[in-house]
Amino acid sequence: MRREKGVSGNYKWPLRRKIIVILCLIYISGFSTFLFLFYGPIYKFKEFWITSAMTTMSHRYLATWFYSDKFIDKVLKNNSIIEIDETSDPSQINFRKYTKTIYRNKYEKEILQHDQDDLYKLIEVNGKGYQGYLVAIYDPSRIKIATSLYLGKRGESILTVSEREKAVVAMNASGFYDPDWNSNGAIPHGTVISNGQIVSDYADARMGGGFIGFTKENKLVLGNMSKEEALKIGYRDAIEFGPYLIVNGKRSFIKGNGGWGIAPRSAIGQRKDGIVLFLVINGRIASSIGADMVDLCDIMENYGAYNAANLDGGSSSELVIRQKIINTPVAGGENGLRNMATFWIVK
Repeated sequence: MRREKGVSGNYKWPLRRKIIVILCLIYISGFSTFLFLFYGPIYKFKEFWITSAMTTMSHRYLATWFYSDKFIDKVLKNNSIIEIDETSDPSQINFRKYTKTIYRNKYEKEILQHDQDDLYKLIEVNGKGYQGYLVAIYDPSRIKIATSLYLGKRGESILTVSEREKAVVAMNASGFYDPDWNSNGAIPHGTVISNGQIVSDYADARMGGGFIGFTKENKLVLGNMSKEEALKIGYRDAIEFGPYLIVNGKRSFIKGNGGWGIAPRSAIGQRKDGIVLFLVINGRIASSIGADMVDLCDIMENYGAYNAANLDGGSSSELVIRQKIINTPVAGGENGLRNMATFWIVK
């Protein structure tokens, strides 16, 4: 191929050849980066990748494609959560109305500094690598489980459910059968109790924990039990999921990141004074990578949760207040939302 001679006496490369060279360099650079991240010395990346993949129900291949079973087992052993083996004691929850308060710390001030007739308060939370929202609910009797109208057939958007139920606040609840990572959210994992009745019963998600729900006395009770036992203790609204973060004021033992990786997260908790905490953490976006189990425990503990549990996270983490999406969902559908089976709502 004939080269064009420039003014300086050097030959110029044809444009096509320049483009080919640039593309080759990009490919080589990208492939080198891939090899460095997945097989280089940065253990934290491997830990993040493996724990994030292995806690999904159907996408563990994202880890097994790249790493041996032996290496995966090693990483998971270094990242695990040991839950408190107790059922929460509802007698320790004593509803209280504050008249004059000396705040113990800034977190308590954020929770308790509000008008007496407020139903809720929205608080922004920030930490290393994450940003999200905590909602303090001052009347737990207003908290219910809402489900898709088409339970077992297809899920619904949180906006649709929130509008139909006339909910002031709505947050995602339990996980659901999701074999292809793009299911229609029809079948919730575990037992679902609404208004004292079992409305759905399917295999649990094997995510630890157990029942997460409110009794007829409006107290959040966490306990690993049968559905018959759950009805006997008087759950009015409950789901099954986990893991538990705090039980009877005792924090779960977390090694590493807990084995759950870093992702968008949702959690629910209750203080000893009866105030309920809804927590949703953004993830998989530039401004917020996400949170791990340590982060969730820290936040719930800071804000005084006596009992707290992890809820379904990832692309299911969603928070709506008065028909407005508050967080940044990442499901990829309309408004970043996905159809789901169950929701915590405040009416």
